Amino acid sequence: MKSIDVVAAIICQDGKILATQRGYGDFAGGWEFPGGKIEPGETPEEAIVREIHEELGAIIAVDGHLVTIDHDYETFHLHMACFLAHVAEGALELHEHSSARWVDGETIDSLDWLPADLKVVKAVKEHSVV
Repeated sequence: MKSIDVVAAIICQDGKILATQRGYGDFAGGWEFPGGKIEPGETPEEAIVREIHEELGAIIAVDGHLVTIDHDYETFHLHMACFLAHVAEGALELHEHSSARWVDGETIDSLDWLPADLKVVKAVKEHSVV
């Protein structure tokens, strides 16, 4: 099975975190934490800053590693390093996602999260991020 190494950002602001809805691909419509693939020669931290700039138009500062998730989808294995972050510069704009929401502890479970991201939601709750 093919393995894909990706990164995701748990962007925090005012006691809430950003959830984004995929606008394309096999998982279109599902909710996720924004991020993407690590390019050759990049550290995971460099990759998440680049990906968020590409996807959301803002520069983030990485505050630390939250959790690394492994999840087997039908056709590939996902290895996802997840980082806590905040917007350091610019405004968030949707370039690739169809929607975004700021969620907190009361609203985080109301979204239809993608399977791997459900594991991240669990870690967010366990570490009292929201």
